Amino acid sequence: MKVLVIGGGGREHAMAWALARSERVAEVIVAPGNAGTAREEKVRNVQVGAEDIPALVQIAREQGVDFTVVGPEAPLVAGVVDAFEEAGLDCLGPGSAAAELEGSKAFAKAFMARHGIPTAAHRTFEELDAAAEYIRECRPPLVVKADGLASGKGVEVAGTLDEALLAAERMLSGQAFGAAGQRVVVEECLQGEELSFIALVDGEAVVPLASSQDHKPRDDGDQGPNTGGMGAYTPAPLMDEALHRRVMEEVIRPTVRGLAAEGRPYRGFLYAGLMVDAEGNPRVLEYNCRLGDPEAQPLMLRLRSDFAALCRAALDGRLAGEAPEWDERSALGVVMAAAGYPGPVERGAAIHGLERPLGEGCKVFHGGTALGEDGAVLTSGGRVLCCCALGGSLAEAQRRAYEAVAGIEWEGAFYRRDIGARGLSAR
Repeated sequence: MKVLVIGGGGREHAMAWALARSERVAEVIVAPGNAGTAREEKVRNVQVGAEDIPALVQIAREQGVDFTVVGPEAPLVAGVVDAFEEAGLDCLGPGSAAAELEGSKAFAKAFMARHGIPTAAHRTFEELDAAAEYIRECRPPLVVKADGLASGKGVEVAGTLDEALLAAERMLSGQAFGAAGQRVVVEECLQGEELSFIALVDGEAVVPLASSQDHKPRDDGDQGPNTGGMGAYTPAPLMDEALHRRVMEEVIRPTVRGLAAEGRPYRGFLYAGLMVDAEGNPRVLEYNCRLGDPEAQPLMLRLRSDFAALCRAALDGRLAGEAPEWDERSALGVVMAAAGYPGPVERGAAIHGLERPLGEGCKVFHGGTALGEDGAVLTSGGRVLCCCALGGSLAEAQRRAYEAVAGIEWEGAFYRRDIGARGLSAR
């Protein structure tokens, strides 16, 4: 088979690497890819943007692609799957109607209310005066969210009413996230432990992936601004059989049934970001309509089943009865980011240390990288690399991942030094 992966970040590198490991796959094409995918065996980049839908359809036709897997959210919300299906091409991901679950936080909140899916108390606003009046009636802390897509950074946790008012003003004025913030959701700040729950869906059948947990704040100790994710690990010690059963029955299955009932059948990866309180009750913080990033990187490192076969089964409606096999070891990934992230960053810094050999079960996935004219690997984004490792325990996976980090450098590189701390504390 020949497979097309849409996207150019760390998640897409991990997906392309996992697909290329399949004996069924002859070649993986990545659009546009990065320096990491350019160096993988059986993988080739094409310089087509992830949101250039007509060009993506053309590439799939011209290259005789058997099926396509979509990585990032923006093309899903823009209707890339709909365009491929109209062209008679197989493409794994939700159509634009189902992808609104991530494309609009206001839609997601209303959807959860209609279908009895547990989430935080909230209100949605398009006018600042109304938002400000509601905020003044609340007790902090509060969470203010831009309604639209903001690359995982459109959420501000406000410890005071003044902070919440400022966040709402910045979003609704367009200063913070442009058009994505023209509508905001103001909600209670849930307390507990965050958890990522990702499943593969074929329209009806649901196959949960291994549990995982990521770290959104930029700085150690969960301080600083929210990012797209500074690291992740799997499995999450918090996820036991009882909680897994509750999440499936109270969140995932009602979501899939509800979307189907509303004429928005869901196919692809469904991600529920959860907050689990002290009593073990899960509530949905947000939905994503694709694999998480950086969760995908350690997940793909642990996956022992044929990833291409799983994707094909989802496309064909044959997921019922599938049970992916996972490495029993833990996996942990540490994101190395460019100075300034999650704000504007400089690009073009040469990365050193990538040629250093790594041990078994270690892998550096590229995110914001590009190849220079001389073949050097350069930074080209905010989250540059994700250094991942397997270990017989979470502590061992953590140690090995940070050993990989220690051998890589470029001017301005930074990373959190406590990825996995929550999991170790839970143990």
